[in-house]
Amino acid sequence: MINDYIAQALSHARYEVIEDEEPYYGEVPGLAGVYATGRSLEECRENLKNVIEGWILARREHNLDVPSICPATDGNGLHGGGVDQK
Repeated sequence: MINDYIAQALSHARYEVIEDEEPYYGEVPGLAGVYATGRSLEECRENLKNVIEGWILARREHNLDVPSICPATDGNGLHGGGVDQK
């Protein structure tokens, strides 16, 4: 279930090139604090995948909701109730 969530989150990710030692920047709109950088787009995507996983685990550990990600028309594709707290 977590892998499905990560894949769906990555499908909503936005990437850009920034002036930095690791010039590729990626984030998932609607997931506060979920962003990563990398020396290549592939590295950035892999780093972002790891950040999403850590974000999910941290939210579950603190009994916080993990919003579901679905193809929605609200602009960010996020709704409540994404990953079971069990």
